[in-house]
Amino acid sequence: MTMVKTGVVAFATAAAITILAGITVSQIVLAGGDKVAFPADYANGVRYLTLDRAENKQVREYFTSQAAVDAAKKGAPLPQNTVITAVQFAAQLDAQGNPAKDASGRFIKTSNIQGYTVMEKRAGWGAEYPEAQRNGEWEYQAFRADRSPNPNANLTGCFNCHKPQSAQDFVFSYEHIKLVAK
Repeated sequence: MTMVKTGVVAFATAAAITILAGITVSQIVLAGGDKVAFPADYANGVRYLTLDRAENKQVREYFTSQAAVDAAKKGAPLPQNTVITAVQFAAQLDAQGNPAKDASGRFIKTSNIQGYTVMEKRAGWGAEYPEAQRNGEWEYQAFRADRSPNPNANLTGCFNCHKPQSAQDFVFSYEHIKLVAK
């Protein structure tokens, strides 16, 4: 009788551990960039910033929603469901391989999209991260030019880089969003 009870207890313990491990793994799978879908309608939003990036010879255009612009103009945190999309275009290169510039000194953008970076804010997102890493309710994802997730992207780097921007709702370009004309 004791062996039977011991076997039942061992089985129940193993089952409980397996269930807990499954819950933990499912929570890990749900954390991170896999929550962020490619924002197919990003171009219908507001383009609020264009940056020349000399280190990778790119022109980046940043898009968000009008609701995000309205909140930033009030100095408020960006609302739930805000998506910020940075489209990475290759810059036109001169004969020496340097970015060509227009008359105003800006890089000349080609139509060659090299990738996208996206940050998205949703209620409850981020709760699974330790406080030292958490960026409010933001998640990040990088996408290839074909709009598929980039499995080589260092999304932890996104959290680490944006963490010091907590006063601006973790958004480096928050001040640029505020300056958008209607």
